Amino acid sequence: MIKHIVAWTFSDGIESEGATVTKSDAGRRVIELLSACADLPGVTAFKLTRPQEGLEASFDLLLESEFTDVDALRAYASHPLHQRAGAFIATVKTGRWAFDYEL
Repeated sequence: MIKHIVAWTFSDGIESEGATVTKSDAGRRVIELLSACADLPGVTAFKLTRPQEGLEASFDLLLESEFTDVDALRAYASHPLHQRAGAFIATVKTGRWAFDYEL
């Protein structure tokens, strides 16, 4: 089993997909796009979390996911649904942090 954790920060008021996107809009759209990946083969856990309002947060969105093995993680990364999400994320992110490890 492989644990895959990713955290992002998003820009506020950036132009993406022909419209001005707020930080909140970006988070909602990323959740929508990445949620489509939750049922891909080899994905055993998939959770997207936004910060709790009023509490400290260094990131705008956190992904915690688990995969059966490294090959499943690689297949997820190259899947068209993930590629589509990644293309949008690239237009709105100001930072990305990732951490993968074996369970």
